[in-house]
Amino acid sequence: MKWACKKCLLAEMDKDAYYESMYEYIALLPVDVKTEEEEYQRRLSLCKQCDNLESGMCRKCGCFVEVRAAKKVNYCPSENKYW
Repeated sequence: MKWACKKCLLAEMDKDAYYESMYEYIALLPVDVKTEEEEYQRRLSLCKQCDNLESGMCRKCGCFVEVRAAKKVNYCPSENKYW
């Protein structure tokens, strides 16, 4: 598995390699940790409707929503808890 630089700032990294490593991370999550696909897509659909989504990131917590939504135990950080 190749990862983006773990000790680098975003400005120091190749953007394409960083996003690729993020999607690889999601794909390799263990089944017992990973959100089922239907629920994952539902979560992302709700995020896309939220005013706090900006450039793939949640303005409430600073996460990349695609990574946050990929883990079963995670939840929406909004006061409204959309998922």
